[in-house]
Amino acid sequence: MSLQNTFLELKEHLSHRIIGQSHLLDRLLIALLADGHLLVEGAPGLAKTKAIKELSQTLEGNFQRIQFTPDLLPADLTGSDIYRPETGVFEFKQGPIFHNLVLADEINRAPAKVQSALLEAMAERQVTVSGRSYALGGLFMVMATQNPIEQEGTYPLPEAQLDRFLLHINISYPDAESELAILRLARQEATEQPSHVAKALSQQDIFSARKEVLDVYMSEPVEQYIVQLIMATRNPGAFDDQLAQWLEFGGSPRATIALDRCARAHAWLIGKDFVAPEDVQAVIHDVLRHRLITSFRAEAEGISTDQVIDRIISLVPVP
Repeated sequence: MSLQNTFLELKEHLSHRIIGQSHLLDRLLIALLADGHLLVEGAPGLAKTKAIKELSQTLEGNFQRIQFTPDLLPADLTGSDIYRPETGVFEFKQGPIFHNLVLADEINRAPAKVQSALLEAMAERQVTVSGRSYALGGLFMVMATQNPIEQEGTYPLPEAQLDRFLLHINISYPDAESELAILRLARQEATEQPSHVAKALSQQDIFSARKEVLDVYMSEPVEQYIVQLIMATRNPGAFDDQLAQWLEFGGSPRATIALDRCARAHAWLIGKDFVAPEDVQAVIHDVLRHRLITSFRAEAEGISTDQVIDRIISLVPVP
């Protein structure tokens, strides 16, 4: 069985366990294939924790959930040096960040030093304690969550730190049909013994799939299309006066790279061996949503970042 089919079966399995959040599941797999991290924003109870936990049960790896709170310290995340009286030396004890899949729950509740420690781990794939650096595993993915309902006692992530996330996903409540299916699934899980899930993917399978994703063909016109989309965020006045009034800052080169990787992963996941402009458009909102800074005028007019991205798509010619 090809790796593409294995991932399609994995997605099908997850869709039976996580109902009404197909977009979240799709982006989880894209982040896994593109070797990036994702920020998920949604109300409590929308299966954010359950989604990444279910994914971890199908992979060769381990999962750790970290609840971020205002009194959290960086050492609670990274680990710290512990003195061993029997040997008379300090020994480094790994923290919960040393897992393959990490859920950083309510990341905006932790102070800046803790957020900084997490973002170093995300960007550098290492943590630094007492002047020494410790490498993380080859398979390492963080899913951070934010609760948009209440902002009291929170520490919003600065825009420069948000740029470290590959994707920013907004999720909403499921529809009535999905809600009924969730109700029945919850009742079934409460009455049945949990079944053992076979590990469908080894870490080597994931690394091989990532290589296949990078090998997906992308023509030069599609590459130019990605570049022009990013250029429209940096120099909006060259495309449209209205767009120039809405945007303060555009996407960095990380945005260009993320759009390329995610478009390839999206095409590969649906069984294609080439990237089309539709694949770029399918992922552009999640790639740029947290990377664009809108103007005061846009906020005053009630223009969301997604609406700005829609306008960019309409202005940049499709090859």
